[in-house]
Amino acid sequence: MIIRDVQFVISAVKPHQYPEDALPEIALAGRSNVGKSSLINKLIQRKNLARTSSQPGKTQQLNYYRVNNGLYLVDFPGYGYAKVSKTQREQFGTMIETYLQEREPHKLQLLVIDIRHEPSKDDQLMYKWLKHFQIPTCIVATKADKIPRSKWDKHIKMIKTTLEVEPGDNVVLFSSETGLGRDQLWAIINEAISDAEGPEGAADDADSADSAGGNSEE
Repeated sequence: MIIRDVQFVISAVKPHQYPEDALPEIALAGRSNVGKSSLINKLIQRKNLARTSSQPGKTQQLNYYRVNNGLYLVDFPGYGYAKVSKTQREQFGTMIETYLQEREPHKLQLLVIDIRHEPSKDDQLMYKWLKHFQIPTCIVATKADKIPRSKWDKHIKMIKTTLEVEPGDNVVLFSSETGLGRDQLWAIINEAISDAEGPEGAADDADSADSAGGNSEE
C-alpha cells in the first residue's frame, strides 16, 4: 500500500462533527496502551502523526485520519484505564456506541489486542458487542516482536479462545516495529471496503485502489 497523502482531520465527539464526505471509515478500538497509535503510524508510514503517549487514556475523542483522500482511519479512546473517571468512561461508552450503531460509512472494526496478554474482560465485551450488532471485525494482535516467533501460534490460539472468535473474522499478527502484518491488514481493509460497496462500486473500487497505490509496498 503506497501512502501518498495523510491528514489529521478532526477530533470528534458528536455525530454533527463527523466528516460529511462519505468516505469509508475503518475504526480502531482497544484498551489503553495497547499500541493503537503506533499501529496507525505504521499503517500510514508516518512516525508521529498519531501521537503515542506513555500516559494511557490520552485519546478522549474520535480522531479522524484521512488516507490518500480515499478512506478514514478512526481512532477510538482506549478503554479499561483505571484512572479515567466513571463519568468519563460512561461518556466514552456513549460516544463509541453512537458511532458504531449509527455511522453508515463505517466498514470495518479493528479490535486491537496486545498479543502478550490474554484479552481482558473489556476486550471480550467489546468483541461480543460488535458481533451482536453484526459489525465486520478484524482482530489485530499487536507487539508480535515482543515475544518469540515460536510462541506466536500459542498466543493467537489464546486470543481466539478467550474472545470466542467467529470463524469468518481475521486475526492479524502485527508489529509496529518490524512492519509484520501491514500488507495483510491493508488487504483486509481494502476487501472490506470493496465488499461493502458491492458490485455497483466495482469500477470505482478499481479507480480507488489505483489512486491509493493498490497493495504494492512503498
